Amino acid sequence: MTARPSPTLLRFGLAFAALGVAFAGALLVMAGQGLGWALIALGLPLSGVLALAGDALGPQFARVFSERLADLLAQTRPWMALVALYAALKIPVPLWPEGFPVLGLASTVALCLAALAFVWERAGGVRAGLMLAVAFLVGLGVEVLGSRTGFPFGAYSYATAPAPTLLGVPLMVPLGWFALTLTATCLSGGRPWLAGLLMMLWDIGLEPLMTAQRYWLWHDPLGLWAGAPVQNFLGWWAVGTGIAWVFTGLAPRLFGLRTPEWAWALPWWARAFPESREPRLSLLPGRGRRAPDFRVAYPIEAFFLPGGLVLVGRPLEAAVTLVAMGAGLALARRVTRHDR
Repeated sequence: MTARPSPTLLRFGLAFAALGVAFAGALLVMAGQGLGWALIALGLPLSGVLALAGDALGPQFARVFSERLADLLAQTRPWMALVALYAALKIPVPLWPEGFPVLGLASTVALCLAALAFVWERAGGVRAGLMLAVAFLVGLGVEVLGSRTGFPFGAYSYATAPAPTLLGVPLMVPLGWFALTLTATCLSGGRPWLAGLLMMLWDIGLEPLMTAQRYWLWHDPLGLWAGAPVQNFLGWWAVGTGIAWVFTGLAPRLFGLRTPEWAWALPWWARAFPESREPRLSLLPGRGRRAPDFRVAYPIEAFFLPGGLVLVGRPLEAAVTLVAMGAGLALARRVTRHDR
């Protein structure tokens, strides 16, 4: 007897398949084939429809879709809309390759704002501001240090990075440290070591893509993957783990942790700003034990990042990235299966 996939897995699988149709259309457009536009026009809206009601294909589909759409719209919050914008800004990249710096920065800003809005709504503005400040400053600091000294990532340079930059570092990089670490910490259930590992697996795809776009260039003699040495990935794990540790101290309940009312990292002057005790948000229909949250950014990136590598002519790197991030998702699911 064959086990049937869960409704959520079925919806996601069908939605990603529809996105694959749109992606194939983008490849055709790049090859000068007009048919590609029709595939894009079909695949994009179909992916949204299937994400809502892909598990209800059949006579009940129209009713289930309309009910779930109404439910989703009623519960949509600003952070959800910003996550959708972040994903939407990735779609035009293959049709406007020279606009990658603009679209990449805009997408990262949208994801960063989504992360800020998510924490603000769930844990309050003080914690949201502190988490953004910590991640941005730490991320900027390690990138300035790393690009100038080779520690902690190895020998690399931002000399060819497109504007805007801050202290020689592309602005999207420290913004990314906040948003990416937040989604990894949510996905890990508040386990800093696992959040750091998820960040490291993410970087497996970022390295070949961003070096292809000349955001940074490696000149490390021990380069192993897209010019990056093993030291780089250990550095990503360490920095990601450190930022995630601060996040869990600032807002433990945000990640489902059962800790004293005020965690170690919360300064005395912020204690008048309590966290929300009962988050009421939902990105997809259903009321499981664990409410969907900002972790949704990781599987979205697991789809688009390998796709971007295919578009820049790196199919092997795309396959490795897909396997690595897929393994990260599977590990996080297994480790956190008994949470809450």
